[in-house]
Amino acid sequence: MNPIIIAEQPSKSLSEALSSLTFSSLFILTDENTQEYCFPLIKDALPESYFHFTFPAGEKHKNLETCAEIWTEMTEAGLDRKALVLNLGGGVLGDMGGFCASIYKRGVRFIYLPTTLLSQVDASVGGKLGVDFEGLKNHLGVFNEPELVLICPQFLNTLPSNELRSGFAEIIKHGLIRDKEYFENLDFQNWKENDWKSLISHSVEIKKSVVQEDPKEAGLRKILNFGHTIGHALETHFLDGSNHLLHGEAIAAGMICEAWLSKEKCQMSSADLQKITQNLLEVYGKIRLNKADFEPVLNLCLQDKKNEGKEILFSLLEKIGSCTYNVPVNKNEIAAALTYYQNL
Repeated sequence: MNPIIIAEQPSKSLSEALSSLTFSSLFILTDENTQEYCFPLIKDALPESYFHFTFPAGEKHKNLETCAEIWTEMTEAGLDRKALVLNLGGGVLGDMGGFCASIYKRGVRFIYLPTTLLSQVDASVGGKLGVDFEGLKNHLGVFNEPELVLICPQFLNTLPSNELRSGFAEIIKHGLIRDKEYFENLDFQNWKENDWKSLISHSVEIKKSVVQEDPKEAGLRKILNFGHTIGHALETHFLDGSNHLLHGEAIAAGMICEAWLSKEKCQMSSADLQKITQNLLEVYGKIRLNKADFEPVLNLCLQDKKNEGKEILFSLLEKIGSCTYNVPVNKNEIAAALTYYQNL
């Protein structure tokens, strides 16, 4: 795994990183938010000459149409295979920018400066890249590592509260699947008061330890998907509606549902289920879920990338701090988990 650096000063750290790399040209990718709020924090570190492309922010733009625009810009800029792409943004931009770099001319190098809590603790680690396709999340993609990841907690000062809260869901997940003490030491009641720099460092180490053991998600790495089978389905289902969910909001609901499945399928204790449910509701509240939403959500679960054949496979908890994977779950059981959530 290539270096992941946690740094205090974005501009100074990026300048040092760029001076350690050789490249024929630099192509910077931002979305409309990181262009306004984050790009000024790194501008002084950039060489005199570079190319720069900005696209609209949001999950709904994470598709092949946006990729085509990016590839057109890269082509018109004349980027060769020794060019370097700098991805400045959250998970959507990191996933898509890395994917575009990996495909262009069969691959050019890229570096990643994640700017959201979600991307700093999750999307920046492990080299999973891709875009949504035909309404299916991350349906097209590759595994490819950036040359380096530069995590600057200072970028969190640019985030609205709901984006910070969204990222917290992945931190909670890391504790649930791998570190009970970490989970129990999180502040749920006053979640904004958590020590983000310390949590970022610990979460990165948890994810790194899993990814290093299973880089291509053949086994253990699947535990990182706890909460994501139902969570991704909810996120996709509500993507274009008035109930649009941020990734972490959908994953929080998914973790409650999948904690219930963990009790039913893996004998996790009722006490653990209650603790998980209460803590997640404390931070995220409840999303509005109607019976009419069940069938489309169930159908989206059928497309999950962990599935084998027609079997829906989940990563579920044995207890807080311990997760297993490849647990078969049928549609009736998923519906029952959604009903548990709906009735809270």
